Amino acid sequence: MNVLAVLPDGKEQVFLTYTGMETDLIFTQGIALKEFASFPLLESSSGRAALGRYYKDLMELGRSTGLGVVLEAPTWMANRDRAAPLGYDAAQLRAINIDAIGFVDTLRAQRGSDGIFISANIGPRDDAYAPSEQMRAQSAQRYHLAQMEALAQTRVDMVTGYTLAYAAEAIGIVTAARKFHLPVVISLTVETDGRLPSGETLREVVERVDEATESYAQYYMINCAHPDHFLDRLEVAPWMARIKGIVANASRCSHAELDNATELDDGDPKELASQLAQLRQQFPQLRVLGGCCGTDMRHMGHLAQALVAQRG
Repeated sequence: MNVLAVLPDGKEQVFLTYTGMETDLIFTQGIALKEFASFPLLESSSGRAALGRYYKDLMELGRSTGLGVVLEAPTWMANRDRAAPLGYDAAQLRAINIDAIGFVDTLRAQRGSDGIFISANIGPRDDAYAPSEQMRAQSAQRYHLAQMEALAQTRVDMVTGYTLAYAAEAIGIVTAARKFHLPVVISLTVETDGRLPSGETLREVVERVDEATESYAQYYMINCAHPDHFLDRLEVAPWMARIKGIVANASRCSHAELDNATELDDGDPKELASQLAQLRQQFPQLRVLGGCCGTDMRHMGHLAQALVAQRG
């Protein structure tokens, strides 16, 4: 299954996606998220309602503009080490991962599934901005297998490794997904200098992961960074052709500054939308665009408008 397949009329679909719900829930909705984890909200009716609003709003935006939608399940923190401080064991995490996809799938079914795909958001084992230890690829594969096994029991369309900080963990996620025949996407985060927290360049990571995995990943993305942080790292080159999505932060702040922020920096929604649309014009292979930290449906609405205007 190729999410970015050409439509029957020969046109390529452009997709909206959104991964900024945690910062919006905390700073604007006043909902506390322990350890920055959104998956525990699935355990209450009020929590499910809060999560459901994001998915419903995004699907409605896609329907009204004719854009496709990728719904990211709230599973970014639902892995062993990140969930341990919250008291979740392996059996509970397996059930939560399965329930998360079922929850999103039910919402999708209520709206009709045309042009709507479900991605299981896979987070890193350690702090995305400053991993204390870098795993070898084989260790990363073993670590992420449990979450992949659970997701393989669901109707998920693909898994997406988000906010990855170094190549070896990306390789591990791809090989773990491949073991269960799951389509997989890799999304990398960068610092203000355009390099990953590991110091690796985007090009180095894309080429290393593809070489180690026989290019199994469907495509790559960049997330949790403002476009200004990586614009000068992009080029017309074979490795860049593999990057087909950008999920941008609203703020130009560094990761360290964001970690220590007590107020939300939501940037300029119109400016961010314009920057993302311009990037798509410059690099037409970019077909999955959206908002990460600091964004909300204002940003997504402006982005959708900019993409529709660009489409003509």
